[in-house]
Amino acid sequence: EVRLAESGGGSVQPGGSLTLSCLASGFTFGLNTMSWARQAPGQGREWVAHITADGTTVYLDSVKGRFTVSRNNANNTVYLRMNNLQPGDTALYWCQLTGTSSRGQGTRVTVSS
Repeated sequence: EVRLAESGGGSVQPGGSLTLSCLASGFTFGLNTMSWARQAPGQGREWVAHITADGTTVYLDSVKGRFTVSRNNANNTVYLRMNNLQPGDTALYWCQLTGTSSRGQGTRVTVSS
């Protein structure tokens, strides 16, 4: 059974930083692309970034240069480092096994002054 568990969310002021973590189990983590997605209050779901098995990363335009996705295959963990957070980044963030419906419960990020 695929399990994904996010952590690291919280409340920060604009310009602040957070690092989200997602611990995966139940599949061969190192062979799979992992994604981060988010849903802001009252908005639809939005893909944020992904990282392939070989470490290639792709980002949503609005987070390029501010967010960094990385992975540690030894620990079955994918990360999302978020710098210069803005109110528009306020959302529930979750990780997802790319190409499947398997996702975690998410962790909430709130950016406000």
